[in-house]
Amino acid sequence: MLPKKPTSVARQESTTRGPSSKKVDTVVSIAITGSVVSFILTTAFILFVVHRRLTRRCHEMEEEEAEFGKLQGTPMRFTFQQLDVATEQFKDKLGEGGFGSVYKGRLGEERIAVKRLDRAGQGKSEFLAEVQTIGSIHHINLVRLFGFCAEKSHKLLVYEYMPKGSLDKWIYCRHDNTAPPLEWKVRCKIITNIAKGLAYLHEECMQRIAHLDVKPQNILIDDDFNAKISDFGLCKLIDRDMSQVVTRMRGTPGYLAPEWLTSHITEKADVYSFGVVVMEIVSGRKNLDTCRSEESIHLITLLEEKVKNGHLVDLIDKNSNDMQAHEQDVIQMMKLAMWCLQIDCKRRPKMSEVVKVLEGTMDAESSIDHNFVATHQANFGIAGNVNSSAPPVASHLSGPR
Repeated sequence: MLPKKPTSVARQESTTRGPSSKKVDTVVSIAITGSVVSFILTTAFILFVVHRRLTRRCHEMEEEEAEFGKLQGTPMRFTFQQLDVATEQFKDKLGEGGFGSVYKGRLGEERIAVKRLDRAGQGKSEFLAEVQTIGSIHHINLVRLFGFCAEKSHKLLVYEYMPKGSLDKWIYCRHDNTAPPLEWKVRCKIITNIAKGLAYLHEECMQRIAHLDVKPQNILIDDDFNAKISDFGLCKLIDRDMSQVVTRMRGTPGYLAPEWLTSHITEKADVYSFGVVVMEIVSGRKNLDTCRSEESIHLITLLEEKVKNGHLVDLIDKNSNDMQAHEQDVIQMMKLAMWCLQIDCKRRPKMSEVVKVLEGTMDAESSIDHNFVATHQANFGIAGNVNSSAPPVASHLSGPR
């Protein structure tokens, strides 16, 4: 047997260890309790944030549902599943733009084009604008909207299918463009179709509709080379008793009218954009083409130079013998475009007047200013009643500043 420790020594060891052990136990207990409390608080905070976001999203979806329910005279509403089946799970992409991608599909015997908007692109207001605007108007030179889908995060628009795609594929002479140059007669037809579509928007609807994004990419072509205006996400309604609206800058650099510098906008902004598109159609090139020499990058600046030097013929599409054969007719079309490109919006024609010129029942204005690119905030013809919608923001306009 081992000898027992003296009682005094055992008592001393017990006395020595006792307070330290209690301190350690206390620290451990505090640490565990703190960790548990911290975990509970963190979990509670995360659950609170998630719950608040879900509640907010539910409210937003309810508000969206209410907004779409209020729309009058809108086209058919589809479910996402219907469009997923119609496009075979979005298999055949026709193109891609700033707001999303467009896919080919079929509903029964009808071919359709489905624009699927990405969440970072077209917002709710633009989506609503497009559904309400194009869904309630009908014209042979406007792309028909069959319906839409607004289901949770899914936002889609269902259009008639335009087999020949957008105009830019047919007028820009690029190395990857195998399409033959369009004949003069076809180009005239396309220009007239665009003019008639814009004239309807500006002058024949209950409210004047400014498209605000007229460009070749938003002009679609059918099998017979009829042109139709599409993409109404940026359009603006102007009451008949309002001469203009103040709106945030919108549209595409290269096609924006000079008055965007003031953000006081009328439907005449579309007339300027139309003039740019006409010049692209007759010259077979982009308005802004950085692949060209420095002095030729900007088509409208080049137009200023050529008209002042009497060399407009230099701008006729050189890739088309048919265009060259109709030299004088093409030059007359350029003069119509120049009337549309006046810096002072009041000096531009109405689109109904443009249609009359194209149909030969009226002559284009000959007394025009041959400066088409604003270099400062000159007189843009802005005056009268204004309806304000948002403050202006900086952006590029129709040419170099």
